[in-house]
Amino acid sequence: MNSAAADFAATRWTDQAMQARLRSRYRSERLFKLLGFASVALSLAFLVFLLGTMITKGIGGLNLEFLRASDSTDPATAGVWGALKGSFLTILVTMALAFPVGVLSAIYLEEFAPRNRFTDIIEVSINNLAAVPSIIFGLLGLAVFLNVMDLPRSAPLVGGLTLALMTMPVIVIAGRNAITSVPPSIREAALGVGASKMQVVFHHVLPLALPGILTGTIIGMARALGETAPLLMIGMRAFIAVPPSGITDPATVLPVQIFLWSDEVDRAFIEKTSAAIIVLLVFMLMMNALAIYLRNRFEQRW
Repeated sequence: MNSAAADFAATRWTDQAMQARLRSRYRSERLFKLLGFASVALSLAFLVFLLGTMITKGIGGLNLEFLRASDSTDPATAGVWGALKGSFLTILVTMALAFPVGVLSAIYLEEFAPRNRFTDIIEVSINNLAAVPSIIFGLLGLAVFLNVMDLPRSAPLVGGLTLALMTMPVIVIAGRNAITSVPPSIREAALGVGASKMQVVFHHVLPLALPGILTGTIIGMARALGETAPLLMIGMRAFIAVPPSGITDPATVLPVQIFLWSDEVDRAFIEKTSAAIIVLLVFMLMMNALAIYLRNRFEQRW
């Protein structure tokens, strides 16, 4: 019986139909690897082209004076310090509002909210808000923060509030995914030894989900840092020659500054535009590096 089964198996693995199926599988695998490699190579080619072009055009204007000076009508004295400080203050306001509200919303929806139609509508609305074009949030900021609340125009406070509205759905979605990834056995074990629901969430679930929450938050902040459209709608495209000293002073941000310089007639601003793009890319790379560090620093295995 065993000899017959072995003969049958040998026949099945060596006949022509099986060989053709194996060749087809190997061919599909090689094709998939080739397409994957081509996709990665194409992405890297665009990145290398962008970096090479910007470095070639902007490295000549990247010096200490460029980093310390503010905007000017003379390209020889124009710098990014005012825009860089405006970006920092705007992101600070965005983080101060979006992070706590986003994380608390994620915790409530995932751990405490009852499962009913109302909760389903909220979840669908949050998912849809994450895909809304950023210009819509700019119009919302213009209508609510400037026209209704009469907050100062062109200020990092208004820019930060507008970007917080745009970033919050991303943080909620990232936070919920991170909380969901915590194994149910962690919650059951904590409840089994007498912990309350609040203790389970804040002593066990939240620390384990924190790396994913922080990574999603910082990536959301990096996206907000590169946004231009919503800030144009609230007036952060004004010519600001003096760096802001607070969140209510008139200011601009790096993406808007790049947009304004790219629209200048004077050809000397091309070098300044490329140099500002390099500064913005470095700033965003630093934020992504911080996300990777925080993920590795707080990551816990179970």
